[in-house]
Amino acid sequence: QVQLVESGGGLVQAGGSLRLSCTYSGTLVSINAMAWYRQAPGKQRELVARLSFGGATNYADSVKGRFSISRDNAKNTEYLQMNSLKPDDTGVYYCAALRFMTPRLWGQGTQVTVSS
Repeated sequence: QVQLVESGGGLVQAGGSLRLSCTYSGTLVSINAMAWYRQAPGKQRELVARLSFGGATNYADSVKGRFSISRDNAKNTEYLQMNSLKPDDTGVYYCAALRFMTPRLWGQGTQVTVSS
């Protein structure tokens, strides 16, 4: 059973940066993209960034120009570099493995808190 394990969350002041990591063990069968989602208190989980195995990226409008998704295939690790963080970026961030844009596997989540 493949597992996704996130790390890198924490408390940061507005304007600061964090880098989240998502490491997976085993082979992601029938998966063609990886993504980061987030869920703020009282809100639905939303897509933040997506990276297809072909290299195409997509970002939520609210994070364009500030966040960057990337992957290190040698380390089986996905990253989310978050710069110029805002209090609205606060939430639990989840790594997901996608098949045809649908999440098939989730990580346990990592908390990101941005103070004003």
